Amino acid sequence: MRNNLKHLKIFAFTHRNLDVVKIGLLHIEPNEQGARLSRVKDLFGIDELMFLSTCNRVEFTLVSDGPVSIEKLIQCLYPELPTSEAVFLAKNVEEYKAEEAVNHAFSVASSIESMIVGEREIITQVRNAFDSSNKNKLTGDFLRLLIRQVIQTAKKVYTQTSIATKPVSVVSLAYHKLKELNISLDSRILIIGSGATNATMCKFLKKHGFSNFVVFNRTVSNASSLAQVLNAPYYPLSELSNYTKGFDVLLSCTGADHNVVSLELYEQILQNEKGLKTLIDIAIPQDISPEIIAKHNVNYLSIDLLQKISNDNLKVRGKEVASVKAIVNEALKEFIILVKERNVELVMQDVPRQIKAIKEIAIDEVFKRDMEELDPEAREVLDKVLGYVEKKYISGPMKLAKEIILKNVSN
Repeated sequence: MRNNLKHLKIFAFTHRNLDVVKIGLLHIEPNEQGARLSRVKDLFGIDELMFLSTCNRVEFTLVSDGPVSIEKLIQCLYPELPTSEAVFLAKNVEEYKAEEAVNHAFSVASSIESMIVGEREIITQVRNAFDSSNKNKLTGDFLRLLIRQVIQTAKKVYTQTSIATKPVSVVSLAYHKLKELNISLDSRILIIGSGATNATMCKFLKKHGFSNFVVFNRTVSNASSLAQVLNAPYYPLSELSNYTKGFDVLLSCTGADHNVVSLELYEQILQNEKGLKTLIDIAIPQDISPEIIAKHNVNYLSIDLLQKISNDNLKVRGKEVASVKAIVNEALKEFIILVKERNVELVMQDVPRQIKAIKEIAIDEVFKRDMEELDPEAREVLDKVLGYVEKKYISGPMKLAKEIILKNVSN
């Protein structure tokens, strides 16, 4: 099958139309993808298929010369889903075809369609999705060509624009602030709360070299889970007032509706230490009493401050979107030419075999008697001449065909 743009389709389930919980229904564990996706690929007569799943996006990129009903595909791929769910998901799908699909693929990997614009993790997720689909023998020549160009375009976006230069997530911003404050990697970090935000923050800190943690949480089992990841001691929150080992950084994020760390409690765990402390409060409402900030000399990072920086950085990233789109548009034009060139190669890939066969027939049959009368030196020269002609005959028409394509595209 030739690489034909009109056969490319993308079905996308994203945060723009669906709640992440609904999107999560479409996730398939990596060890199940091969069997389940191969089955629907064969059943629906799909030539190539790639499956992408992130926390807020599930996409099916496929090459097929026939129509594909996304509702039926969902029902087949997820038989456990109620029919009403399949219908709902099908009604809220984003569908892209041909050049529009290529543009979408470039835009996704370049992060301008992400929930948080500029988060470059998506380029790795796209690459891994292709590698997995390729390993499961779901992809072919067209998607190989497409994803190679997608990755190249995304890399160009991240190196030539500022779309990803300024962090916008609270976790990333808090870490960058710690770096600005030159907080030592062996600093004692006291963690209050072991929910998703604090857990993400702590794993991020550990990844970047921090190692001295202690965890306090209302539910001990949750504290244990996070402490195990951090290789840290843990205690119930009720024991915080008895903690005597001091701290350099206090990180707090709980779901409480009041100040968890009062002035009195803070001064108890401070243990009369005089050094400058860093307090990170990413809870809503805030966990750390304003009285502490008023009375003590501290570096205080609040959720309000971090959110303001995040909003400012998002505005900077937003200004870069136009530059990204310009790169994507240029990449789309290049890809169209690339596909046409590749089609020439595919059409002519049998030419070398045919030329070789003609040469062998000429030598072994048509001019067999004449060849037998040649001395070894003459035979060697003739072989060289025929080899040269064979090579030029293959490369010449190929080059000419590509030049004609490029001329037609530019006109």
